[in-house]
Amino acid sequence: MSQLLSPQQCIQTTMGLSCQIEELLGSGTQGEVYRARLSDRSVALKWFHSYYIHQDFGLLERLNEIVHLEAPNDQFLWPFAIVTSPETSGFGYVMQLREGGYLSTVDLVKRRVKLSFRVLSTIGLELADSFLQLHSRGLCYRDISLNNVYFHPHSGKVLIGDNDNVTIDGSTSGGVLGTPDFMAPEVVRREALPSQQTDRYSLAVLLFCLLHNHHPLYGKKVLDISCLDLPARMRICGTDPVFIFDPNNLSNAALPEAHLIEAGANAIEFWSIYPQFLKALFVQSFTIGLRDPREGRVRESLWRSTMVKLRDSIFYCPHCEAENFYDIESFRSAVAKHCWRCEQPLEVPARMRLDSGAMVMLNFDTLLYPHHLDRDCPYDFSQPAARVIPRFDQNQLILQNLSDVSWKVFGTSQDIQPLQMLPLESGLKIHFGNTIAEIRL
Repeated sequence: MSQLLSPQQCIQTTMGLSCQIEELLGSGTQGEVYRARLSDRSVALKWFHSYYIHQDFGLLERLNEIVHLEAPNDQFLWPFAIVTSPETSGFGYVMQLREGGYLSTVDLVKRRVKLSFRVLSTIGLELADSFLQLHSRGLCYRDISLNNVYFHPHSGKVLIGDNDNVTIDGSTSGGVLGTPDFMAPEVVRREALPSQQTDRYSLAVLLFCLLHNHHPLYGKKVLDISCLDLPARMRICGTDPVFIFDPNNLSNAALPEAHLIEAGANAIEFWSIYPQFLKALFVQSFTIGLRDPREGRVRESLWRSTMVKLRDSIFYCPHCEAENFYDIESFRSAVAKHCWRCEQPLEVPARMRLDSGAMVMLNFDTLLYPHHLDRDCPYDFSQPAARVIPRFDQNQLILQNLSDVSWKVFGTSQDIQPLQMLPLESGLKIHFGNTIAEIRL
């Protein structure tokens, strides 16, 4: 198959710089992406198919708008220059080259890679925050899906591509409606155009897929479909959508049989593991949110805080070391909580309750960040403000101050200076400056 551009071919940016093609990285329905050399750095260059340019009449105008906008944050592989060539018809754009080590979220859902729950919750946090930043600038992504998101399997950092579809919210000039399985039902039915409200629905689908390895609307109804083609997918996602865990409608329930992967066997396993506070948002998104975009769609800020809470609620099974989630309602229940992996009973884990109401599990590897110790700080996981150090010989946990301010211990004159350590006891109260925390062991 011939490429649109050739190795060593020189492409000109509208700023007058020369960009040399190095190799083809991938292709899709819109065009092809190449590694290229712009001045002294490597970049990614996307060149559009001529037929796609003819289909999307407003593409060049939209790209010009995007190029002159600042990227919402570093997670977006944002177009920064349009490119043309006298040798090849059409145009394209250059963007930041995706760093090595990042994988496609398609790899995760297809179970080509397994991640810890901590990394999964971090991916969810990064996605929610990124789309919050995009929307706060009055923009709409239009095509949130697995195909456009990449993640680092160790850190959970994300990168978001295909930003050439971004438009001003409310614009009617965009060229795509979205990816069928991720489009809001009203867009599938052609009753609405993509918007921030439909983005929020697509984000909920994406988060569900990442956390459950399954689509939220693919339940037992797929067994009645002989061919899962585009019309069938449009029916499941648009004209007759039912959440596979809808508590009031079992017509499309996920089926537990292991061989019925398409009907939700994977999802059942994961659904049983996650805490109720997370499941409640998915139920809202795919019951009320299917019918009432304004009232039912979960906002990005709530997804973000929930992913932080999910990450903070992780604790390890003392028998098999599997990650479990602290769900206060389940531990209050008369029924003993068991580890999802080894099925051994679990005790209430060591934890820190913040005066904001947040709860952080105190594991041997727990790190506290500025937002834990100061409620006015934004979410930032780049530099920890404290860490838990286990003293295994004495079965004790110690908290080390990694911040640049001292802490006060209630009931004593003791100040914990930067880098000093504090042995933890149940009932101990610590004043971090703008937050008070109580230790519960």
